[in-house]
Amino acid sequence: MTSYPSPVTLHQKIVLIGAKGMLAQAVLAAVPDHYDVCCFDLPDFDMTNRGLVLSTLSDLCPDVVINCAAFTNVDGCESQKEMATRVNGTAVGHLAEAALAIDATLVQISTDYVFSGNGKTPLREDEPVGPQSAYGRSKLLGEQAIITSGLEKYFILRTSWLYGPGGNNFVETILRLAKERDQIGIVADQIGSPTYTGDLADAIFNLLKLVTSHTSHVTVPYGLYHFSNDGACSWYDFAVEIVKQARKNGEDLKVKKISPIGTEDYPLPAKRPAYSVFSKQKYQLATGAEIPSWQESLKRYLGKRVLDTDQI
Repeated sequence: MTSYPSPVTLHQKIVLIGAKGMLAQAVLAAVPDHYDVCCFDLPDFDMTNRGLVLSTLSDLCPDVVINCAAFTNVDGCESQKEMATRVNGTAVGHLAEAALAIDATLVQISTDYVFSGNGKTPLREDEPVGPQSAYGRSKLLGEQAIITSGLEKYFILRTSWLYGPGGNNFVETILRLAKERDQIGIVADQIGSPTYTGDLADAIFNLLKLVTSHTSHVTVPYGLYHFSNDGACSWYDFAVEIVKQARKNGEDLKVKKISPIGTEDYPLPAKRPAYSVFSKQKYQLATGAEIPSWQESLKRYLGKRVLDTDQI
């Protein structure tokens, strides 16, 4: 457990679970000064251990629990369904039970994979779900575990196509392939919205701000929210923009041609949603926050990546 002290006298305490992961690193970078953060991750903290979760959170009694831990290997979930269910489903129920017992707010990160992907218009929070993969089903179980727990103080944020510093992601994969190969084929018939971890971290704290800014007689708009960067693209479009911006930044890339291919040309164990663009209207109405376009956020990420490389 690592504590991050704040200079503010009246602190609130956050327990951050999955603290070594890609999203958690962005959350730590975005934490406002009035929070103290206690970080937990494997192997010391296993959230599938109900007794450990209940006792740890009871002892610390945080104001907020942010869960960034998940089994996110989408194809691996197909061959390890039991593990996916335990980590992404049952364990989230343990967190909800603990949060209810100590009157904490729980923030849970979910996914576009809870939808079938058969639609054609931006997905609202109240649209019917229909996961087509073990990963999607396990994440939906986690959502349902919170909603049926009796806990009222929660934010579930569904997100999509997540990338950022400190983790394996599509942007890094494309940059690696672009340095190794003359030609790359990328799926062009799956449409969604990329999400930069820095923007998702800001969204988490924009929602948590609603808890502290509301007076006692005003109801906080807890519940389910969609968040991704603004705009939509295919994986092919995303890859083309990654290479274009990386070259502008002076990256030495070998690739000469990026070709659009169909999902059937790149078979994988888990079925991906064909369309998973989110409507962010609910989030924007609740927070009043602007959402950067996916191109703008990609530019910030690649710019930060260049700065970090220059400093090594």
